[in-house]
Amino acid sequence: MDSMVQCETQLVGTRVVARFVGHLTVASAPSVRLNLLKCLADQPDALVVDLAALTVAQPTALTVFTAVARQAAVWPGTPVLLCAPDTTTSALLSSGSYGRMAVFDSIDRALSTDAGPLLPSVREMLLPVSSAARRARDVVTDACTRWHLADPVGPACLVATELVSNAVTHAQTLIDLRVSLRRYLMIAVQDGSVAEPRLSVAAPSTLGTGRGLLLVDRVARRWGSVPVEGGKVVWAALDIGSPPPE
Repeated sequence: MDSMVQCETQLVGTRVVARFVGHLTVASAPSVRLNLLKCLADQPDALVVDLAALTVAQPTALTVFTAVARQAAVWPGTPVLLCAPDTTTSALLSSGSYGRMAVFDSIDRALSTDAGPLLPSVREMLLPVSSAARRARDVVTDACTRWHLADPVGPACLVATELVSNAVTHAQTLIDLRVSLRRYLMIAVQDGSVAEPRLSVAAPSTLGTGRGLLLVDRVARRWGSVPVEGGKVVWAALDIGSPPPE
């Protein structure tokens, strides 16, 4: 981590509080981003960012919070709430020059803010074995059935198969599969490899399907990966078609 900034995290109920200490600069912004992305890995219902002990040495570096908030809105669908008791920092964040975000003057107010309904999700730990992809399809199918989603079942099973197969082949670690319903149907696979997934024009045929990330790229509305402690999360967002019944 950059010596100019440190991060401490705390779980408060179903929310995560990330407290930053030090000087925010263009040089330290990447480490701030990395720590925030790691906080999102457990998909809290809100991420509260405490800036009380953070000195904004270079205001342009505040764009890191906007960038993370945009990522969080796509995956995992978690709101990012900033707490900035310092009036100067609060004014900078509220000006719109670095993106508009929710800014609170105390942690208590941020924690008490309604972040919206807790949306449904399922989670399954998978062993890095050949049958993991089949189990992933079962989990996705069961989730879609439970949430009355018929349209995305086929694409979701395909995506889950490819992401889990990639993790089995390349990471060879325990696999954390999560399926959640946000604006989109979200499928996320966490493994213990830090290597980022990359599209290849010539997809290898060593996997069970032989199509890899090319198919994920074609059927998902968007997909990506974020670093987490000891590995990474690869996620994909799929259209849900007709909204589920109330």
